Amino acid sequence: MSTARVPHARTASTRVPRLGLSLTLLALAQLIFSLDINIVYVALPDIGRALGFSQQTQQWVVSAYVVFAGGFLLLGGRAADLLGRRRMFVLALALYAVSSLAGGLAGAPAVIIVARAVQGLGGALLLPSTLSLINTLFEEGPARNRALAAWGGAGASGLTVGALLGGVLTQAFGWSAVFFVNVPLAGLVALAALVVIPRDPRGHEARRFDVPGAMTATGGATLLVFALVQGPEVGWSAPVIVGAFVLAAVLVVSFVVLETRAADPLLPLRLFRNRSLVAGVLTTAIYMATFGALPYFLTVLLQSVHGFSALQTGLVFLIPSVAIATGTQLGERLTTRLGTSTTLFAGFAIGVVGTAVLAVGFSTGATVAATVPGLIVSGVGQGITWTAMWIAVAVGVSPAEQGVANGMASTALNLGNAIGLAVLIAIADSGLAGSSGEPLRAGLADGSRVAVLLTAAGMALGLLVSLTLLRRNTSVIARPRQSDAVPTPAS
Repeated sequence: MSTARVPHARTASTRVPRLGLSLTLLALAQLIFSLDINIVYVALPDIGRALGFSQQTQQWVVSAYVVFAGGFLLLGGRAADLLGRRRMFVLALALYAVSSLAGGLAGAPAVIIVARAVQGLGGALLLPSTLSLINTLFEEGPARNRALAAWGGAGASGLTVGALLGGVLTQAFGWSAVFFVNVPLAGLVALAALVVIPRDPRGHEARRFDVPGAMTATGGATLLVFALVQGPEVGWSAPVIVGAFVLAAVLVVSFVVLETRAADPLLPLRLFRNRSLVAGVLTTAIYMATFGALPYFLTVLLQSVHGFSALQTGLVFLIPSVAIATGTQLGERLTTRLGTSTTLFAGFAIGVVGTAVLAVGFSTGATVAATVPGLIVSGVGQGITWTAMWIAVAVGVSPAEQGVANGMASTALNLGNAIGLAVLIAIADSGLAGSSGEPLRAGLADGSRVAVLLTAAGMALGLLVSLTLLRRNTSVIARPRQSDAVPTPAS
C-alpha cells in the first residue's frame, strides 16, 4: 500500500525547516482545539450569572459545542480529502476566531449558544484536517510517529491546561476572556498556514461529493450526540430524547445502505478491512470514555468535595498535564521500537494501574495529595495511548483517504466521550437526589470513586482491543481507484 511522502524532504534540505514549521502550526492548532474543550467549564457559573441562563439551559454552552463537533466530524474528514486539507484547516481556524469573538461579545444566552455551535463546527473541520495533513506530509514510520507525538503532546496537554487557563482568565479578566483568547491564536495560525503549509493539490473532476451520505451521516451523528448529551439533563424517557435516538438510528441505517450503493461514497466501507484502522477507531472511543472522563470527576472532587476555587483546580490539573505530555513522547519511542499494538497494550495497562490508584484519593477523608501518584501514573498511560492510537488509525490508509479515516476516528472519539460521561455520571449521581450539605459531599466523593474505578475497568477493555493488533495485519486493504490518488503536495 502506498504511503504519503515527505514533500521534497529527501532531496532538498531547504524543505525540512518548512516541514518543522508546518508541524509547529499543526500542533498549535491542536492545542487550540483541546483548550476549547475544557476552558469553558470553569467559567460556566460566571457565564450563567452574567447572561441570565437558567440551570436547565446553562449546560447548552457546553452541549452546543459537543453536539456540532461530534455530528460533523466525518463530514469534515471527507471535506479535507475532497476540497483540500490546507483549505479546510484555514477555514476551521477562521470559524474558531469569528465565533470566539462573537461568544466573548455575547450579551444574551442565544448568541453565546450559537457561537459555541459554530465553534463546534470549526472543531469538526479542524481535527481531521490537521491529522490528515500530518499523515500526508510525513512518511509512515518514525518520521510520522515523531510528528504525531509532537501533535499529541500539544493536544493531550491542552485538555488539562485548558482548565488552568480558564481559571486564570476568568478570575483575572472575567468569563469573556476564555473566548477572546482564541481570536488572536486562531487568526495568527490561520494566516501563517497560508504561508508555511504546502498548497493543496489540484482536485480531480472524477471525484464527486456524496451529498446523501453526508446528510444522513451528519444528521444521524448529530442527533445521537444530542441525545447522549441531553439525556442526563432532561431524562432518558423524555419524548425529545427517545425521538432523537430513533431518528438517529434510522439515519445511520440509511447511511450504511447509501454507502453500499454510492459510486464515490463519503465513507468507503472497504476501509473496515484495515484491521489497524478499525482497532484504532475502537481505541479512540474507549480512550475518551475512560481517560477522557477523568477530568470531569477530578473537577467534582476538587470543587464540590474539597471546595477548591477555579484557579486552585486549574493548578492541580498541571500535574496530569505534565504526565500526559511525557507519555506522548514515550508513546512515540515505544511505537517505533516495539510496534503500535504493544504500545497500546502498555498505555492501557499503565492507565489501569494509575487510575485504580487514583480512586484512593476520592474520599472526603483523603487529601488532594493522595491523588497525585494516580494522576502521574494514569497521565503517563494516557499520553502513551493517545500517540499510539492515532498512529494505528493512519497505518495502511492511502493519502487520498486520510481525511475520512481520521474523521471516523474523531467521530468515535466524540461519541465515546458522550457515552462514557452519560453512563458514568448517571452511576455517580444515583441516589443523590435531595441530598445537601455533608451527605451530598460524601455522596459525590463516593459516586465519583465508583466512576473512576469503572473507567479503569473500561481501560482493561482497551487491552483486549490492542491484542487484535498483536498479529501482523495481513488482511487485504482494497486500494482506491486511480482517480482517488492524491499527488504529493507542492509547497
